[in-house]
Amino acid sequence: MHQAYGGVVPELASRDHIRRLLPLTDLALKQAGVRLDQVDAIAYTRGPGLAGALLVGAGVASALGMALGKPLIGVHHLEGHLLSPLLSKQPPAFPFLALLVSGGHTMLLDVQAFGQYALLGETVDDAAGEAFDKSAKLLGLGYPGGPELARLAAFGNPAAFDLPRPKMHSPDLDFSFAGLKTAVLTRVRGLGSNLCEQARADLAAAAQEAITDVLVHKTARAQQATKRRSVVVAGGVGANRQLREKLAATLSARGVALFFPELEWCTDNGAMIALAGALRLQAHPEAARAAGPFDVLPRWDLTQIGAA
Repeated sequence: MHQAYGGVVPELASRDHIRRLLPLTDLALKQAGVRLDQVDAIAYTRGPGLAGALLVGAGVASALGMALGKPLIGVHHLEGHLLSPLLSKQPPAFPFLALLVSGGHTMLLDVQAFGQYALLGETVDDAAGEAFDKSAKLLGLGYPGGPELARLAAFGNPAAFDLPRPKMHSPDLDFSFAGLKTAVLTRVRGLGSNLCEQARADLAAAAQEAITDVLVHKTARAQQATKRRSVVVAGGVGANRQLREKLAATLSARGVALFFPELEWCTDNGAMIALAGALRLQAHPEAARAAGPFDVLPRWDLTQIGAA
């Protein structure tokens, strides 16, 4: 649906959510072998994200909760990603360091326990996922661009182009990827009609190398600062094979355990929201509320979940 536009169109996304959500709910219950009246509570994504799409989920959740007399749990989207490795066959134990990398967010968090998250660093402009997608778009690749760029990069030479690694050696643990996107744009324009297939592959490889270099370097520094013996990587960009290989090579040498969720739990999924909702209901029963008037939080600080 969104390929023709090279990115998500909020209005189209919201309309498609309305069309698909109830049939998908029926299918999920059927596959789980559970009746709707058997659930204990209904978890939904309260934020952050596109307001229209969030309102669809919140509206359906509230309607179901009111009809069934079940409580609602509003879940932070990023907390879902952060806890998604707990869905794995070999889940990490608290505490751990987390690198959360998705299309809209890049951050390092010290996860002390469930609900106790200290922000160590985050992107000051574009997220890593945006850098992948925007670089892919500049190279004429399809949407979503991250996986397409990674596939093309496999045929390229990353040393063919010298791209910047913004904030890689800054004293803080923040990230910046807007300058890298601009550098890719400059190279594409400079090549003009000489942007052959091999040059595109080389530039894709160079962009991927630069993005993953920064992510690995900052994560290694955060691990050194916190002394955490477990590192979790969550979010859609966590599916990138080069990122996984580089982190494994860097952190395994230090005797640090590295945890990646299975690929199906890296991108947005309902299981991670259900898990976060269940854990919150278990730890803070008072967080559940009766169905009724609802709101969404398009902007929601992960470290302020309890205050919302």
